Order: sequence, then C-alpha cells, then structure tokens
Amino acid sequence: MEMAFRVIQLASSLLLIVAILLQQRGTGLGAAFGGEGNVYRTKRGIEKKLFSATIVLAALFLLSSLGVVLLAR
Repeated sequence: MEMAFRVIQLASSLLLIVAILLQQRGTGLGAAFGGEGNVYRTKRGIEKKLFSATIVLAALFLLSSLGVVLLAR
C-alpha cells in the first residue's frame, strides 16, 4: 500500500511541475510594484482547465504525501 502512495506521489509531482511550468508568464510579483497596468481578465478555455488541474494535482500530491507519512509510522 505504501508503494502505491509513493507511485502516486511521484506521478503527481511530475505532472504538477509540468502544469506549473505551463502557466502563463508575466503574472508574478512585478504587478505588485506597479510594473504592469493590465486590466482584470478571467481565465478561459485551456487556461482555466490548466489552473483547475494544477489545484487538483496539488491536492493529490498533498494527500499522497500524508498517506506515505501515516503508513510509515
């Protein structure tokens, strides 16, 4: 059972890295200091699906990590 959690953890971590790297650039800390004057816009299409997938993958990674820790005790 612990091996299954480790495999899920490894797969979700790799997919999470890819999902984060595919996110749109230019939405970082620069806007906090007045660097960009973009108007508010909503996520649409593939951008919204990628954002949702990132949240799901992060939750899956968290749960699998907790599973590994609890089974190792």
